[in-house]
Amino acid sequence: MAQKNNETIVLVASLAVTVGLLGAGYWFVRGRDGGDSIVVESSDPTEPTTSEPSSNSNNNQSNGDAPASASLASIEATLPNPNLLQIDGSTTMVALMQNLNNAYAQANPSIPAIYGQPANNPNGSSGGIRNLINGTVDLAASSRPLKPEEATANLQVVAIAKDAVAVVVSASNPYRGGLTMSQLRQIYEGRITNWSEVGGPNVPIKVINRAQASGTRDLFQNVVLLSQSFAPDSANFITWPQDETTAIIRELGNNGISYATVSQVANQSTVRIMPIDDSLPTDINAIRNNTYPISRNIFLITTKQTSPAVKEFIELALSPQGQQLATNNGFIPIN
Repeated sequence: MAQKNNETIVLVASLAVTVGLLGAGYWFVRGRDGGDSIVVESSDPTEPTTSEPSSNSNNNQSNGDAPASASLASIEATLPNPNLLQIDGSTTMVALMQNLNNAYAQANPSIPAIYGQPANNPNGSSGGIRNLINGTVDLAASSRPLKPEEATANLQVVAIAKDAVAVVVSASNPYRGGLTMSQLRQIYEGRITNWSEVGGPNVPIKVINRAQASGTRDLFQNVVLLSQSFAPDSANFITWPQDETTAIIRELGNNGISYATVSQVANQSTVRIMPIDDSLPTDINAIRNNTYPISRNIFLITTKQTSPAVKEFIELALSPQGQQLATNNGFIPIN
């Protein structure tokens, strides 16, 4: 009997030691993994869990800006429809917005839509957002995300397509090469001032910057200059007074450099688009995978509480028809 009791004691002791070793191993592994862990359970056991995307993974334009895009579900169509759908904003998006207006008018003939304030005179991304905040328009088109100070105005931002900014010189410019992002930054900071410094002829670089109201300028400053200041205006550094592209192209001459949305310059025979970091904005795959460094989303922006007409316009832009219109106007579909 004593012998059986002794065997029982030995067995219990062995089990205790085994449990202790397993427990120690668990805590050792847990400690190696960095401490406490959190298990996320789906309400549906058959539904896989997904991790939240990083706020910095949106695209190249997110430096210093508010969150870039919301979903249609967050827009509340609770206000009455307007008699006239008034839209204002980006000059980059003029042709696309006119096409969307025409498509919307076919589906909703009782509510005409106009682009610009006054009509056909858009005020740029910043002007359009300002008019939306002030209640002058129902919808804004923007080639940039909201700035932090604009994000407090209870606005909803929906990305509708992708675009890129092209760096351009005149077709007659004797320099035929490209630039690195570092060289481009130094040109617009005023630290590189002669084409010979990047492998070209010994000729001063005439820099033409876009107007302060330009959403394209905001993106360029955020991405290329890393939100630092442009060089001050001088004889060879000119800030264009209006947000326009055709006049800037005419001003380039043989030694000028500027930038514009790729959809505005891709088919212009008078300019040459420069490779940046050996990549061109006309390469769709380079835009989709962010190989080309100066790319962005374009947006429609409304207030959180809006009319069914506004929500239907945004739905049109995201529909197969709207995405085809984006493609026809030189943008890259987001869907």
